[in-house]
Formats: sequence, structure tokens, C-alpha cells
Amino acid sequence: MNPPSNQSQYRVKRLAETLYGSLKDLDIDALCLSLNEAIKPKAKAENSNAREVELWDESDIALVTYGDSILSKDEKPLSVLHRFCKKHFSGYVSWVHILPFFPWTSDDGFSVLDYSTVNQALGEWEDIEAIGRDFKIMADLVLNHCSSRSLWFENFKKGLSPGRGFFFEADDNFDVSKVVRPRTSELLQTVITHEGETKVWCTFSHDQIDFDFSNPEVLLEFVRIIRLYLDQGVRVFRLDAVAFTWKRSGTTCINLPEAHDLVRLLRALIEGVEPKAVIITETNVPNIENLAYFGQRDEAHCIYNFALPPLMVHTLLAGDSSRMTRWLMSMPPAIVGTTYFNFIASHDGIGLRPVEGLLSAAELESMCEQLQANGALLSWRELPSGEKSIYEVNVSLFDALILSHGSDADTVDRMILVHAILLGLEGIPAIYLHSFLGTSNDEQRVLHTGHNRAINRHQWHLDALNEQLNDPASSHFQCLERIKALILVRRWQPAFHPNATQFTLNCGSAIFAFWRQSPDRRQSIFCLYNITAGETKIPMVSLNLIGCDTWIDLITGKAYTIDFQDLTLAPYQALWLSNFNGEKGR
Repeated sequence: MNPPSNQSQYRVKRLAETLYGSLKDLDIDALCLSLNEAIKPKAKAENSNAREVELWDESDIALVTYGDSILSKDEKPLSVLHRFCKKHFSGYVSWVHILPFFPWTSDDGFSVLDYSTVNQALGEWEDIEAIGRDFKIMADLVLNHCSSRSLWFENFKKGLSPGRGFFFEADDNFDVSKVVRPRTSELLQTVITHEGETKVWCTFSHDQIDFDFSNPEVLLEFVRIIRLYLDQGVRVFRLDAVAFTWKRSGTTCINLPEAHDLVRLLRALIEGVEPKAVIITETNVPNIENLAYFGQRDEAHCIYNFALPPLMVHTLLAGDSSRMTRWLMSMPPAIVGTTYFNFIASHDGIGLRPVEGLLSAAELESMCEQLQANGALLSWRELPSGEKSIYEVNVSLFDALILSHGSDADTVDRMILVHAILLGLEGIPAIYLHSFLGTSNDEQRVLHTGHNRAINRHQWHLDALNEQLNDPASSHFQCLERIKALILVRRWQPAFHPNATQFTLNCGSAIFAFWRQSPDRRQSIFCLYNITAGETKIPMVSLNLIGCDTWIDLITGKAYTIDFQDLTLAPYQALWLSNFNGEKGR
């Protein structure tokens, strides 16, 4: 093989050598040739330096949804979703993350049967492509495991390809004493193969068998899958559970250096053929470990800001911003070319591992008790010691924000406040469909499925949803329209660029506050949020407003002069105080 012809191919070879160079009888040059052939597009790739491509700006908002979150009689769910998004989110949302839309057997899509096809119950590849013509499509690359009923695993048991050697086996000499995982089920499952009994690794469930990425054939198969997704219009890849992809005896088997190198290698391959593609790592781990997936601008473009949901809920329930303020002060600014993927609700629960060291045991216990009073369920994991610990809280965001003394109107106000915080923070905001809609806990779905996470995976019938969204008095109407109104303001403000400067402000425990400045330094926005049920005042002098005599609240349009002694914020009020309105400045 000739020397690599460009920087991307050089990176591919270097990383392939790091991961697989120790394998005997493996021709690294041949492997790299196969990888580059697998990722190569049918047509000539765009010739561009990936690091110079503008991948996002202040107008980017992501919608997160299942393909069948909205149902309509005699119409495929993906078609329904497309129509709903065009009607309600055109001009507001730019990315649409459709959670696993493949054939599956469990975990609402994350036990994949076949990575190459769309679940017929949802639609076809043509439906995905159609959505991709109106929005940037984000899709899951479920890397760590697949369904125990997949053809690959059936072939593994029979010793056939593709599948032979694809799954991780652990013999009695493999030391699992330090393994960290998010479940309490048995880690190893005994299965019968053509060669007899073997133990396969199951990080999440016995229906989700872990791949063995130390076998380069597994990597090659996933590169072919990535090529397929690119051809179908996917431009944002969510690397699901990537932290668990590499196993080594005597280690935690999470966040190993090889897992980071795997992300680097996938990025090098994707970047080489599609410079505008984005890689996001889904690593629900303690905050400092999560930050490591930025690498040196050579791993994830974006990382999930997993500490944000539990901190946000704690802040609103406690009426105290001090923990969240301290956390934000410690967060490093993302280097240009990388950014945070911010969310406050998801299809999963509110993970608690990311706030280890950020919230005390007493604070976590108090929050969990309040959430349970609101109908929340708890999911557990097993520690290496054999003890059990709460892994996540399963609850809808709307119900999580209910206070015992509050009314429905107060809950809507709190919903709008937390989304105003989300939309102001450094990074790309991602909003779960059920947060847009103010959906409550679906207890019946939990009973029907037997899974705690189903509580926040409600399926709306379109007629019933439209009835709610046509009623201005409905909390669903109010959540959707008020969040969209905030988005309409945000997407025109250069100071809300995902990489704009951010400084945390300390305005007391009743106020969460930070300052954003546009990359060209022309616009400043002071983001002030009253996280309590009472009226709160802020001395204007404490904000050090300079540069102009009049500041505008972008949300209400109200003007403030710097000679005011105090700013008064109503209960749960958000204030975006700017030296000018970005929309009018364009």
C-alpha cells in the first residue's frame, strides 16, 4: 500500500496501528485499505478541510424524538412525524434526532436486530431521507451491543459469517471484579455455540450482547453501516454507550483508552468523506470523565452535558442555585470546533452518576424523595462491592418540576424557565419532544411494558394531541408555544452562538446567572433566572453594565437604563438583558 494520500488516511492508519497493531498475522495496510474502501462514497467526496467547516451556529436547535411518538391511523409514524415537524418546528428546529428506527427486540430500539433497514412499523429509508431534506438528521450508532436475536448473534453461535468472532467472550481467567456498569443483571450470560458453552458479555441486558471491537472485522462492519447512513442523509452520529465498547481484564471496562481511540478512528474515517458530519458521544459517566471525550479536538465534536438535567431539577426543587452556579464555574469553555450538547430531558431517565461529587448524598436523597412523590421511579445499578445504588430517576420533566404547593400554571412557568436556561447556555440545545409538549408521566405504559423508562416515552395520538394544541388554556399548548417563542429570540443572537464566551455570575442563591458575549464581541447578554417562587431583586450595579445607556430584555422587549438601582424578577422569570437585539442588528 502506498503512503496515505491525505491527512485523514494518515490518521486512520496511525489509529488502526494503535488499536490493532499487536494482533499477529494482521496486515494493517490491508485493514486500512478495507476501511477506506468501506467509507468511500459512491460519488466524489467534497474536498474540504473539516476543521474549517462551520458545523453549527446560534440558530441550531435539536429536537429529540422516537419515530413513533406521534401516531395517526392508517399512516406510517415517520410520515406523521415529518408532517408534525414541518407544521410546528420549521424555522425553530434545525436538527431532528430520531431515536433508533431499526428493527429491534427490546429497550425501545436499542437492541438492534438489523442495522441496515428501517423498522417497517415506522416507515422506510425514503421517510428518513424526506425528513433529512427539511432538517439535519441525527441517528444512533448503537456500537456497544445488538439484539440476542440478531442474525449476527445467531451466526456467532453457529460459527458463521458475518457474526463469527463479533461478540465478547470472557473465560474464567477474565477478572471482572472492577467492572463498572449501569445494571444489576448478571454481567455474563452462558450460551451454547457450535463449539460448546461460552460466556458472552452483557453490559445492559441479556438481550443486548456486547460486541468485541478488538476484532477488526467488527469495526469494518460498522464502517459499512456508517457509509449506509451517510448515503441515507444522516449527518449527525450519536455514538451510543461508546464508553463501554472495550474490555480488558482487571479494569473497570469503561472509558478505557481504546474506547477513546475508537472514537478518534471513527471520526477520522467519517471526517475524511463528509466534513460537515458531526459526532456526538453518549457517555453517561461522572462529569470529568465525560469531558475527556473531546480529546484534543480529535474525538467527539459534541459531548452530552449529562450533569445538566439532575442539577437543573435539583436547583428548581430546592429553590437554590448555588450547586449549579458552582458547577458552571468549573466547566471549561469548549475549544472552537467542539461544543456541549445540552439537554434537560431525554428518552432515558435523569442520570445521577454525572453529579457524583457535585451533589451531596443528602441532596440526592432529598431530590429523589421529592421526585418519587411526583410519581418518579428509580432504576438501580450494582457496584463492584455488590451493593446497589440508584443509577437514574425515571420521570417526565413536566412532572419532575411539580412542587407540592404549586399550581399547574407554576409548573408551566418552571418548564419555560428551565428551557430559557437551556437555550442560553454555551452549546447546542436539544429538546425532547415530550418537553416541548409538556407531557406527563405515562404510568400505563410502564405497566404495559414493565420498564421504568417507559414513563417518559408516551405515544400521542395525533387527533388527541391536536385537540390539546388547539386549546390556548392547555398546558401542552402553553409549553410548546412559549418554548418556541424563546427559540425564535435565541436563534438570532450572535452571543448565543454555541462557542460564544460564557462567564458565570454569582447573584445569590435565588438567581442563576451567566454572561454571554458574541465571537465578534459586539453583543453581550446577561442571562438572569429567578429559580424561586418569590419575587427577587438584583442590584443593577452588581452586573457592571457598561457600553450603552439602555439594555433590552430580549424576551419581553422591555428597556432598562443603567441608573436603575435594582432589577426585580418575578417568580420563575427569565431575563435576557442585551446591549442590542441581534435580529434587528442583522
